[in-house]
Amino acid sequence: MSAGGFGPVIDAGGTRFAVWAPEATQLWLCLFDADDRETRLPMARGGEGVWQVHAPGVGAGRRYGLRADGPYDPDHGLWFDPDKLLLDPYAPAIDRAFVHDPMLAAPRGQGEDTAPLMPKGVVAAPLPPVAPKPPCFQPGGLIYELQVRSFSLLHPDIPEAQCGTIAALAHPVVIDHLQKLGVGAVELMPINAWIDERHLPPLGLRNAWGYNPVSYFALDPRLAPGGLAELRDTVAALHDAGIGVIMDMVYNHDGESDRLGPTLSLRGLDARAYFRHEADGRLINDTGTGNSVDCNQPMVRRMILESLRHFVVQAGVDGFRFDLAPALGRLADGFDPDAPLLAEMRADPVLGDRILIAEPWDIGPGGYQLGRFGPPWLEWNDRYRDDMRRFWRGDAGTIGAFATRLAGSSDLFDGITRSVNFLAAHDGFTLADCTAYADKHNLANGEDNRDGHGENFSWNNGVEGVSDDPAVNAARRRDIKALLSTLFCSRGTIMLTAGDEFGRSQMGNNNAYAQDNGISWIEWDARDREIEAHAFALGQWRRNCAELTDVALLGEGDVVWLDEGGQPLTVAQWEDPARRRLVLHFRASGLSLCINGAEEDFLFETPGGPLMVPGRSVMPQRRSVIPEGATAPD
Repeated sequence: MSAGGFGPVIDAGGTRFAVWAPEATQLWLCLFDADDRETRLPMARGGEGVWQVHAPGVGAGRRYGLRADGPYDPDHGLWFDPDKLLLDPYAPAIDRAFVHDPMLAAPRGQGEDTAPLMPKGVVAAPLPPVAPKPPCFQPGGLIYELQVRSFSLLHPDIPEAQCGTIAALAHPVVIDHLQKLGVGAVELMPINAWIDERHLPPLGLRNAWGYNPVSYFALDPRLAPGGLAELRDTVAALHDAGIGVIMDMVYNHDGESDRLGPTLSLRGLDARAYFRHEADGRLINDTGTGNSVDCNQPMVRRMILESLRHFVVQAGVDGFRFDLAPALGRLADGFDPDAPLLAEMRADPVLGDRILIAEPWDIGPGGYQLGRFGPPWLEWNDRYRDDMRRFWRGDAGTIGAFATRLAGSSDLFDGITRSVNFLAAHDGFTLADCTAYADKHNLANGEDNRDGHGENFSWNNGVEGVSDDPAVNAARRRDIKALLSTLFCSRGTIMLTAGDEFGRSQMGNNNAYAQDNGISWIEWDARDREIEAHAFALGQWRRNCAELTDVALLGEGDVVWLDEGGQPLTVAQWEDPARRRLVLHFRASGLSLCINGAEEDFLFETPGGPLMVPGRSVMPQRRSVIPEGATAPD
C-alpha cells in the first residue's frame, strides 16, 4: 500500500484507487467477485495525469485490475487497449503468479480479453509499521546470496509446506547453518512478482531467478504464499539471529519486454511515460531485455522510492541490491552518480541509512561504472572475481592484481573499500564448477550453448566435468578450499552464493536462469561435508578478525607485503610473471596471510615464525598461533 496515495487506500466507506497514466483517454477500475465476474468503474482524470475513483464497500481482500484506453500505435510507444486487463503498479499483492500466454501480446483488435489470463491485484490494509532500527548488516560482513525456491526446495529438514518459500529461511536449521557460516545478511534474489520470457515456455522452461518483474510492490505468491506478512516474520526471525535481509530489486526494466512483448501493466497504462524511447518512438533497450524503465521521470522515481520504503516500513528489510544499477543514474549525457534517483535514495529519511548495493554495469552507453557510485554505495566487484580466478588458475603475472584485490581494491575506491568481493554469483559458474569446467555447458537452455559468458577464467584440473578419478577430485576440493580461503581473507565486504560453501554444481551451466529444476536446486543431502566444515571454520574465524572486516583502505603504515622468505617484496618480485607466493602482514596485530599458489608445499618465514603452507592454499597466522580450523587443510 502506498503511503503516498497511489494504489488502493482503504477508508471508512470503501477504497480509493489512484493511478498515473498521463496519455490515457480513459481508465477503468475493474473489480472481480469470487466467481470472476467483473464490474467496471470509470476513473476520473485529475491533475498531472492521475486517475482516481472511490469504490464504496470495497475492502481488504477484494481483487481488482485496470483497463486503459487511448491511441494505439506501438511503433511510436502507444499501446492502449481496453481488452488488456492491467495490474496496478502499486497493487500490494496479487492472487496468483503470472503465466506467459501469447494472447497477452496480441495486437489491439486481434486478440481476446486477457482478464482470465491475468493475476488480479488484491486490496490489502497496511501492516503496522516496523519500528525503525539501524540495519542489522554492516559493510565488511558476509552477504549470502540465495534464490528462495532453489535454496530450500530439497532441504530434508524443512516441512514440505515451507520448502521453496520465504518462510523456510526462518526455520531453525537454516538459521543454524547461516550462523555457522558467519552470515551477516542474506541477499534474496528477486521476490517480486515476475513473468517468464516468451521464448521459455515453448522450450519447456521457465524463469527460475525472477529478474523479469511485473510488480515492484507485490511479492510472487509462489515464494511468499503468506504474502507480505511472511516476509516480515522471516525478516524478524533472521534479525533475532543477528542476520540482516537485503532484497535484490530490478528497476532497470520490466517483464513487458520489447515490441513483441505482453501488455501487463506499465505498457498498457502509458508506455511513453514509464519507459525510455528513441525520438522516433522505438523502445530503448539498455538492459538486453527489450525495454528500459525511465528512472529519470519524476513519477517513476516516486514509484521506485515508494516501493523501497514499502519493504523497509512494512517488512523491516535492511537494504537493497540493484540489478544493472547504471540504469538508475543514466542521464542524457551519460551516467551520473548524482542523478536524481540516486540522490533521492541517499537523502531519503527512510532509505538513507539502508544498505545500498549496485551491480555497476549494464549494456547501455557508458554501462561499466565500477567504483563510480560513491559512498554509501557498495558495489559488486567483478574485477575481484576475475583477478582471483586468474591467479588460482595459474595465469602468469597475476600476483599484483591478486594483492590489490585481497587488500580492498584501492585502485577502484578512495578512503574506504566499497567492494563486494565475490568469486561466484548467481550469474556464472558456481564456485565448484570453476574448478571442474574450462568451458560453459548451457545446452539445457535451448540456445545451442550461445548464451552465458564465454570467458569464465575457470579450469578443470585435467578432466572436463564429472570425474571418477580420486586425484582429480582431490585437486578440485583443494582448489575450492583455496578459493574460499581467499574470499574469507579479503578486506571488506564479501559475498557467497548459497551452496558454494559445500561444493554445489550446476553441471557446467553458467546461465541457469531458466533452470527451475535439478540443475539449480540445491541438493542438501549431496553437499561436500569437508568443504562445508572448511567454510564454517573460515566464517567463525573471520568474524573475530577486524583486520579483514574493517573497510578502511590499507596504507603503507598498516601492512607490509613479504615474500615467502619473510623479506619485503621487491619491484622485481612484484613484476615476476612466475611469482606464486606472497604474505600480507598486518603490522599492528601481527596477522599474516600466507598465500601459496604453487603446487608444492613450502615453509614460509613470517614475522610470527616459520609456517609450512601446503601447495595451492591460504593460511593465516597471528604471531606464532594459527587459529584452529582457519587453515586450508590438505
